[in-house]
Amino acid sequence: MVGMVRNVMLTIAYDGTDFHGWQVQPNLRTVQGVVEQAVRRVARLQVEIIGSGRTDAGVHAAGQVANFFTQSVIPADNLRRAIGSRLPKDVSILAARDVSPDFDARRKALSKMYRYRIHASIHRPVEHLTQRQAYHYWHPIDVERMRCGARHFIGEMDFQSMASKGSPKESYVRTVLRCEVERFDDEIRVSIEGRGFLYNQVRNMVGTLIEVGRGHWEPGRIAEILGSLDRAEAGPTAPARGLSLRWVRYPSQFLIPSDDDEPTLGASADKYA
Repeated sequence: MVGMVRNVMLTIAYDGTDFHGWQVQPNLRTVQGVVEQAVRRVARLQVEIIGSGRTDAGVHAAGQVANFFTQSVIPADNLRRAIGSRLPKDVSILAARDVSPDFDARRKALSKMYRYRIHASIHRPVEHLTQRQAYHYWHPIDVERMRCGARHFIGEMDFQSMASKGSPKESYVRTVLRCEVERFDDEIRVSIEGRGFLYNQVRNMVGTLIEVGRGHWEPGRIAEILGSLDRAEAGPTAPARGLSLRWVRYPSQFLIPSDDDEPTLGASADKYA
């Protein structure tokens, strides 16, 4: 059935291990590719999915956000079920809802939060069945040192020293709203919220924090690295498997209220997750 053009927002979770990242690439399995294929089968039209950002190969998501335009009159929650039933087992549509016509998952984001998981133990993470989602680092790590170092990342500044090749050259200035380090038994979690990130910025920040945590550098060294604007001064890029996009935050004005709003998607919510 065909009606007026609607803008539909999807909240998507996926295990990125067996994907070549989010963005469609010829002859490669990508998250955007499999989701677009499923949406097209349901909508019976060519549909382009707009994602909030491009996660790299091996990176996961618990709250990726995307949107697409369609003339389908199928209710949003029925779309969620129909699209989800046509997806592989390593992708899930957590929510679908109508949003205003000017909503754009990439351009309208206020901030997004990534979390990096480090399995800090001599034993492999397979004992916790997290080997696909956590980076195994078997040397001792001082979490308090990492916390002290993490404070230097907060604020608006030039992050050129944390940018890998492939980042845009027009500006390396980005804003990090918070950078927190917590330990849960054998697992260290680094949570970083920002208004936008350079290519591999989060993984380079984590790799640098690990160097601080292992005692290779003092926490204050991070301020010097940032001031150098030199990628070679920073730590290594942490492996992709430990990284997950947890949520993306948008202004609530884009929501179209519905009778069955979920708490995390209510008209007053700023976070779509």
